[in-house]
Amino acid sequence: MLSRESSATLLGAVTEFIYKEARLQDEHQYEAWEALWTDDAIYWVPANGADIDPEKEMSIIYDNRSRIALRVRQYLTGKHFTQSPQSRLRRLVSNIELLDQQPGGDIAVGSNSMIYESSLRDDTIWAARNEYRLRHVDGELRMAYKKVTLVNNEKAIYTLSFLV
Repeated sequence: MLSRESSATLLGAVTEFIYKEARLQDEHQYEAWEALWTDDAIYWVPANGADIDPEKEMSIIYDNRSRIALRVRQYLTGKHFTQSPQSRLRRLVSNIELLDQQPGGDIAVGSNSMIYESSLRDDTIWAARNEYRLRHVDGELRMAYKKVTLVNNEKAIYTLSFLV
């Protein structure tokens, strides 16, 4: 168990990391965003609820590390956007909490987010619960796992033309 002081220090570092990740996504800095992932990463956006089995049921996104890299490379070609111009985005991240940490192991983190998307189609607000497993790699935090559970993921969802 962490002391109160080391827990506060860790929460500060985790919060800074999550804010940075949100900024990189909002600014479409996908190469820098991709660099935040570990080699064994999983990025998951479930459909039809929060507790589905992504190996047996459909997900909006269920990518391993190589698929994350491929998705970013496709975005960067300029040929795989589902819209032009790209949406303008801003995220609000809140309720960041340390859920679990094993000594020397992954750090389980939860947060809430609201994403404001302005596109030619319309303005949309996306709300989500995010779960992370963060890990120290070469002295810096990296994402080993990110699960984004959209509040309305059981309904028909407009094309997500950005990474949540």
